[in-house]
Amino acid sequence: MIASHGYAAHDRRSQLVPYRFERREPGPNDVVVEIAYCGICHSDIHQVRNEWNNAIYPMVPGHEIVGRVTAAGAEVTKFKLGDLAGVGVMVDSCRVCANCKAHEEAYCEKGFVGTYNAKGYDGVLVHGGYANNIVVNERYVHTISPKFGDRLAAAAPLLCAGITTYSPLRHWKVGPGKKAGVVGLGGLGHMGLKFAHALGAHVVQFTTSEGKIADAKKLGADEVVISKDADAMAKQAGSFDFILDCVSAPHDVNPYLNLLRLDGTMCQVGLPEAPPSISPFAIITNRRSFAGSMIGGMAETQHMLDYCADHGIVSEIELTSVDKLGEAYERVVKSDVKYRFVIDMGTLKA
Repeated sequence: MIASHGYAAHDRRSQLVPYRFERREPGPNDVVVEIAYCGICHSDIHQVRNEWNNAIYPMVPGHEIVGRVTAAGAEVTKFKLGDLAGVGVMVDSCRVCANCKAHEEAYCEKGFVGTYNAKGYDGVLVHGGYANNIVVNERYVHTISPKFGDRLAAAAPLLCAGITTYSPLRHWKVGPGKKAGVVGLGGLGHMGLKFAHALGAHVVQFTTSEGKIADAKKLGADEVVISKDADAMAKQAGSFDFILDCVSAPHDVNPYLNLLRLDGTMCQVGLPEAPPSISPFAIITNRRSFAGSMIGGMAETQHMLDYCADHGIVSEIELTSVDKLGEAYERVVKSDVKYRFVIDMGTLKA
C-alpha cells in the first residue's frame, strides 16, 4: 500500500481536517500521480455536506487534479516518470458496455466509479484529490500539455468545470451562426462562456449581478442580460438555439426556456439541491427541449484539454491553501470567487 495524506470530512457537519490513509499498490496498468493542484468544485461541497444524500465518510474530496507521474506500472504506455497528468471526475468504469466501448465512459451502464465519495468495483472506498497523491489506471488519467506552462493551476478546473461545459456545447453543435446563452457566471458559467465564444457562437451571458457585466464582456460575451430585468428578458424571447444552465442553486428555469426558438434546447449542467419545476407550456411552445449533460468520456475530455492548450484557454482562478478550505467553501456558496478556487497541494507539506 502507498501512504497518503490529505484533508477529509468525517460527517456532514464536520470541517475538513488532516487525514492519513492508504492508496492501493499500483498494478501493471496504474500510474501514481503526485498532486500539485486540485480545484474546488461546488459538487465537493454538496457531497461533503451530504446535500445529495449519498455521502460516504470519511471523504477526501477533489476531482480536478493535476500533477506529475512519480511511478508507473510495467504495462503503462501513455506515461513516463515526470510527465504532467490529470485526473477528473472518474477513475474507473466497466469498460465493456456499449457506452464505454463508444468512449462515453461518463454514461457507463454499470455506473462509473467516481474519484471520491465512491466505492470501486472491489468495494473499496476511493479518495480524491485533496491529498498528496493518487493511484489510477492509466485509461482514466489524462495527458496535460506543457503548453499550459505556468498556468498549470488554472488548468486543473478543466477536468470538471471545463469538460462539463465543453461537452454539451459540442454535442449540440454550438458554433458560428448559432445564438447561445449561458446562465450564471460562476465556476461553470465562466467556462461555458469562454468555450461558446471560442467555438464562434453569438453568446449572451445571463446573470443576476450588474457587477459581473464587465467581466462577462471581457470573457467573451457579445451581450449581457440581467435576468431579473423582465423587459431585458422579454427582448430575447424566442431567439436562442441553445442555452446552457450552469447555476447550482435552486432557480426557476421557465423564463429561460421561453427564450428558445423552434427546436431550441436548454441544457442543465448545474446541480441544485432541488429539482427544477418545468411548465409544460414552456416546452411544448416552439417544440423546445430541456436536457441534461454530465462530464464527457475520456476521449472527449482529452480532446478538450488539448483544445484548451492550443487555444490558451484556462479557468479564472484564485489559488488557496489547505488551511483555508473552510473559508473557500463558504465563499463558493456565496458566489464570492472569480471564478474557481484551486488548492495548492504543496501547502500540505506545511
